[in-house]
Amino acid sequence: ELGKKAHAEGSSKVLTDAKNQIAAYFAGKLERFTLPIEAVGTEFQKSVWKEISKIGFGRQLSYGEIAAKIGNPAASRAVGAAVGSNPTPLLVGCHRVLGSTGKITGFTGGKGIKTKAWLLDHEQIEFRS
Repeated sequence: ELGKKAHAEGSSKVLTDAKNQIAAYFAGKLERFTLPIEAVGTEFQKSVWKEISKIGFGRQLSYGEIAAKIGNPAASRAVGAAVGSNPTPLLVGCHRVLGSTGKITGFTGGKGIKTKAWLLDHEQIEFRS
């Protein structure tokens, strides 16, 4: 289930901060992660992930809206691929990206669409299955 403790190897300030912030998010006490993230990807992917990271708690955008925001309005499918390749889907809130009709179109984190639906419910974001 979501929110269960995960076993982690090693320790450091960033790991402790990540554990605490993720626990606070699942407890409903944190809306924005402030962890340092250095995701490896293409410049296009990084531009998509940067735009996604601007979506606030309880808000959502469509793939097309993100494509427009990064200056490439015809790139909805490429945006979808970039969203799917995000290595930190919870921290860079990919669950907040939906199809143009509000439909869940996929999710790579946890148990896929089931996890995305749970995260959307957690943030009280309306969506279509």
